[in-house]
Amino acid sequence: MKRSIKHQYFFAHSPEKVWQYLTDSDLMALWLMKNNFKPIVGTDFQFRINPIPDLDFDGTFYCTVLEIEPYKKLSYSWKSGPGDEKITLESVVIWKLDPTEKGTQVYLEHNGFDKDENFDFFNGLNHGWLEKFEKINNLLNV
Repeated sequence: MKRSIKHQYFFAHSPEKVWQYLTDSDLMALWLMKNNFKPIVGTDFQFRINPIPDLDFDGTFYCTVLEIEPYKKLSYSWKSGPGDEKITLESVVIWKLDPTEKGTQVYLEHNGFDKDENFDFFNGLNHGWLEKFEKINNLLNV
């Protein structure tokens, strides 16, 4: 079964301001996870949290920057597994920013949850991304 997470969120801020929170490693750590992200196509990076044994997850998302169109589009692979270099989730995160008169409409698509073993990740991230939008919004409005 093909599963994809799709969300959109409006920020009352410019695409440039929102883009900072999607591409600056220090700002990303405030709303998402610790990371070593660099906004350069082909760059490998990781997001890190505590392991979650119930999800067979070692706590590291292994990622590669796939596409960057400044202030418009960002995509990266998002892989994880139980450890020992075993990957059980191979997915892709795509961010698109659309400027409006009053701010920025952001679209998120997260694909790659086709395997039944990834259903719990799909459910958790589907809700989790909504919480992340709220965190970004709160940080932008400080």
